[in-house]
Amino acid sequence: MADRNTPRYTVPSLTTQQGAKVAAILQERLNSLTDLHLTLKHVHWNVVGPHFIAVHEMLDPQVDAVRAMTDAIAERIATLGTSPVGTPGALVAARTWDDYSLRRASAIEHLGALDEVYEGVITAHRKAAKDTEPLDDVTNDLLIGHLHELELFHWFVRAHLESAGGDLSTAGATTEKGAAQKAAAGTRSTSTRSTKAAPKTAAAKTTAGRTTTARKKK
Repeated sequence: MADRNTPRYTVPSLTTQQGAKVAAILQERLNSLTDLHLTLKHVHWNVVGPHFIAVHEMLDPQVDAVRAMTDAIAERIATLGTSPVGTPGALVAARTWDDYSLRRASAIEHLGALDEVYEGVITAHRKAAKDTEPLDDVTNDLLIGHLHELELFHWFVRAHLESAGGDLSTAGATTEKGAAQKAAAGTRSTSTRSTKAAPKTAAAKTTAGRTTTARKKK
């Protein structure tokens, strides 16, 4: 009896077994990207704080682009002769990761968590691209194209978390909540340093002013 996951036909030059293998890899990416575009929209709705509007408006183009990626992947699965599955129940049953852990939170906390989200998605997408390379050039090319955009979006997120010296406030974090906390702590630390530096700068200017005045009197 034939495996019900093996298509009756697939694209030219691939065996039906190869088509099924590529489609299975793509289904995992479909689940991941569907989850990502819903997560990005969730953050769009729940971000608050001083950087609200910048982050709120930055995320919608990412939502649209990731949603377009899911459509391209689903259509490639169908082209390979199998059925793409996009129902919520199937996604939840198949996923190997937990639900996004933040609700209403500051922009910097959500960006910290998204740094962790994007890192996981991109790492898995790179593996999928590598796994499809010997099987199907078209699918491999599709995934590499997605990586270009996903890594660009990740850079947008990380630019908010990076110091002038190039250090990421989320460095070393392994969970979304941990990354969110490190990002928030990094912002507080920067704010504290700026506050402490301000009086010294003012004092220096005052001293310089007095010195200049004294010299004029002389």
